[in-house]
Amino acid sequence: MADLTFRPEIEVLSAADSMRRRHWSDADKLRIVEESFVGHRQASATARRHGISRSLLTVWRRQYRNGELGEPRPPAFIPLALSAEAGPAASKVPLSSNADARVEIVLTNGRRVVVPANVDPEALARLLPIVDRG
Repeated sequence: MADLTFRPEIEVLSAADSMRRRHWSDADKLRIVEESFVGHRQASATARRHGISRSLLTVWRRQYRNGELGEPRPPAFIPLALSAEAGPAASKVPLSSNADARVEIVLTNGRRVVVPANVDPEALARLLPIVDRG
C-alpha cells in the first residue's frame, strides 16, 4: 500500500557545522584600520583583503577615531622652533613621497595651519606672516 502523506525533508544543522565568528584582537583591528588609512587604498579593498565586511571596517575606523579601539600608535610629531636669523639654504629634497602627508603649524596667535608636506617653502614663508597677524 502506498503512503500518500506529504513529508517534507528537513535537514537539521547544528552549531558545530557552521563557521564560528572570528574574534579580532585590538592589535589586529588597529593594524587593519591603520592599513586602510595608508596612501590611496580604499577601505573596501582593505576589508576584502582581510576577509571582513566594509561596514565592520567602518565601525572599527569610527572606534579608532573615538579612541575606543585600544592604544593607537602616537603620531610622529617633531617639535620645531623658528628663529629670525637666516640659516643655511633649505634643501630641495622633498620631505615626503606620500601625497597625503600633512604638516600642522601652530602659530603664536593660536591659529593652526595645515599644509601638504611638500608645500613650497617660499610660498609658506609669504603666507605665515599674513595668517599670524591679529
